[in-house]
This record gives sequence, C-alpha cells and structure tokens, in this order.
Amino acid sequence: MGVSSIGIGSGIDVETIISKLTALEQQPLSTLVSKASKIQTRVSLVGQIKSQVEALATSAATLAKASSWTGVTVKSSNESAVTGTISGTASATSFNVEVQQIAAAQSTSSAAVTKDTAIGTGTINIDIGTWDFSGGTPAFTAGSASTVSVSIGSGEDTMTAIAAKINSASAGVTATVLRDATGERLLVRSNSTGEAAGFRIQVSGDSDGVNNDSAGLSRLAFDPANGSYGMAANAYQKAANTKATINGIAVQSANGTLADAVPGLTLNFAAVTTSPVTVTLASDTAAMKKNVQDFMASYNSLSKSLTEATKYDETTKTAGAMQGDSVILGLQSALRSLLGSESKSTGSTFTYLSDMGLQVQRNGLLTLSSSKLDTALKDPTNLASLFTADNTGTQNDGFGVKIKAFTDGLLATGGTVTAKSDALQAALKSNSKEQTKVSERVALVEKRLRAQYSALDTQMASLTALNTYVSQQVAQWNKSGS
Repeated sequence: MGVSSIGIGSGIDVETIISKLTALEQQPLSTLVSKASKIQTRVSLVGQIKSQVEALATSAATLAKASSWTGVTVKSSNESAVTGTISGTASATSFNVEVQQIAAAQSTSSAAVTKDTAIGTGTINIDIGTWDFSGGTPAFTAGSASTVSVSIGSGEDTMTAIAAKINSASAGVTATVLRDATGERLLVRSNSTGEAAGFRIQVSGDSDGVNNDSAGLSRLAFDPANGSYGMAANAYQKAANTKATINGIAVQSANGTLADAVPGLTLNFAAVTTSPVTVTLASDTAAMKKNVQDFMASYNSLSKSLTEATKYDETTKTAGAMQGDSVILGLQSALRSLLGSESKSTGSTFTYLSDMGLQVQRNGLLTLSSSKLDTALKDPTNLASLFTADNTGTQNDGFGVKIKAFTDGLLATGGTVTAKSDALQAALKSNSKEQTKVSERVALVEKRLRAQYSALDTQMASLTALNTYVSQQVAQWNKSGS
C-alpha cells in the first residue's frame, strides 16, 4: 500500500519542516509587500497633490483672463417693467428708460357660424407685411415672403378643415377654431410680434361670386384697405413694435427685447411704464471677489497637503509620507517664493499680492483682507493688471499669468509633479513584478522540498519494512536454534 501522507513512512514531521523552510524563502515577499504599501501611500498622496495643482492652475487661469475683471451686473428700479441681461462686453453706466408700448402680434377673429357648417369654396391668399393705419385709409406693404395660397374645396370648408389647411401652409400665421354658445369662429394670429409681422388675408374665387363681402369664404378675409368686411369688420389687435425711450431718445424693437442699443446689454420689456425706470450697470465685484477667494482656497488646499506630506509629528514620532523628499520640498518652497514675489505690471499701482489683501502667513497659508480687497475693487482695471499682465515670462507678468505658467510646467510631460507621479507608478509596478518572482520562487522551493521529502519518506518506509522483516527472520532463527 502506497504512502498517503508525507512523514508517515519516516515518522518525521515533514509538513512543519517544509512550512518553516518556505517561510524563510517568503521573507523577502513580506518586505516587498510592506514597501509596496508605502509606495502606494505616496502614489495616492502625489495623485492628490497633482489634482490640487490642477485646481490651482484653473483658478489662476481665471484670474489671468481680462474678462474676469470686466463683468458687470444690471439692476432695474422697476423689474416688473424693465430688466436687463449682459450679452457682451458692457461698461458701467446708468440711464433712464420709459416704455410707451409693448410689442404685439396681429390677431383677429371671424363672426360665429353654426358648428361644422360649410363656409364656402375658393382660395385664401395670405401675405405677411406692414400695415399703416396713420392715414385715412389703411395701407398694406407686403414683406419679402411670397403670398401663400390655401385652396378650400367643397366638403372641406368647415372651420376646422380650413384652420388645419392654413396651419399646414406655414404662412406665418396660426389659425385656431374657438367654439362658444353662439357657434364656432376662426381665430388668426401672427406667429411673430412686431409691425412687420402683420398679415393680410384676401379671398379669390369665392363660391358666392363676390370676393369682398361678408358671405361665403370672404367671411374669413382680413383686408381693411378694401373695406370693413369679413374679419376686418370685427375688433382686431394691430401688429405693434415695442416703443421706448432711453434718456429721452426713441428706440423700438419688433419683440420684447432690445439688444445692443447699449453695447453689451439686452433690455427686456414687460410692461408700459408710468415713470422713468433707472437701469444701472455696475462692476460685478462679487464675482471678482469670489474668483480671488477660489484662488486662495485652491492654494491653501495644496499648501496644507504639502505641509502634511513633509512634516514630522514630535508627539507621535511619526514622519509624513514624503518627509525629506526633495521634489515635494522644492515645490513647496517654489510656491511660497512665487506668491511672495513682486509684479511690476504696467498699468497697475499694485506690486505684491499683499497690496490687494492676499498675505502669505508663517504656516504657508494665504489669508485675505476683505477691506483691502474691497478698496482695490473700486478700480477693477488697476487690480486686473496685477493678475493679467503678460510680459512674456518676466517678473513683470501678472500673478495669474505667472502662477498659471508655473502650474502648467508642473503638470506637463516631464514636469516635476507628473514626473514624480510617473516614477512612483513605475516603482509600484517594479515592486509588483518582484513580488511575483518571489512567489514563484517560493512555490518552486516548496515543490522541490515536497518531492525530496516524498522520496525520502518512500525510502524510509522501505527500510522500515526491511528492518521489520530481518528482525522477524532473526527471531525465527533464534527459536529454531534453541
């Protein structure tokens, strides 16, 4: 019968021997695993620092843009009537607005007819253009669009069918059927507001033989220039422009907005006014202040990480993961030096960040003096130069430009932070390969030991059996001799 477990044949505790021998072989693996843990901690830390450098680059880029310092806000003394939105580059100013008329779409309605009754046959011709009601007789001037003709045939001439045909023709108007206690009537409305979006509806080939009366299909005509019949005989809303004055100067618009009458500003009109509305454009200092605060926050986050990574805690006797690392220490020193440098930017009376309220403290963090910043923001153009001046990489560059260039360099291929991250990743990868080699070597050693001890066990089992046999024979001989 074969040996079922190593050691049975020899009586030796082979499993313990193999376990201890392989444990000796595995000792380098424990060292590698411990080293990998430390490298991974540094990889994570450098990854965090890299993200914070990217955030600092973004906030510095914002401060480096001239547009970050030219924003304005709009305020209206009567927002229910007039409001404004910035639509371009606008300057601080103030003016009065009075609104005499709000833009309207032309609309009209027909007389009521019995529901689902025939209206007549013929052709409805629709033109879009401008009505002039200033003279004794209204006059219509067609626009550039061609006349749209809608054919109405027998069996299709109910109000509902006619409305559907008009809407399908894309004639610049919308037709709707309105039903009430008196029957149903056709409502027609221009698709756009403004004087140039008025409409004229003429009828030709009317089934009753007359194209300009209040019978047959002519009941749906609208042509005040040719008499008050059809829909022109009913009350109607004239197409109208918005009309207003800005500091007494007349302006108008085909809709409820007026763009660039004041450069960079769109005015929105909602109601006729009874007194002047004051519209004020002022520098958006709140947005500018937030940009500065965001920059300070991003810098402080990075500075804290660098300090934590390189410090030594006397109380716990614990060193930071990057203590003594020349790259991280150099980055920390360079940043502090950069923020404490001067910028003799042309056009700015400021030289240092501290002049406008940003001060580097002993612990490396920035603090902000709100009073200094508020004073500086009274002249945004002057303050902007401290951050936006671009003098091709000299000390006279603005701080936004300098810091953006510095952080871009850190993050570029081969840059300090990117190179550090790549080196740590490479070290982690190399460690993983070494762990694999050690594990494979340990497995081979264990396999070899098991093979050797198995062979030894087999030999020992055979010798034990032989010894037992010889002993039995000797004992038998001794009995025979006696």
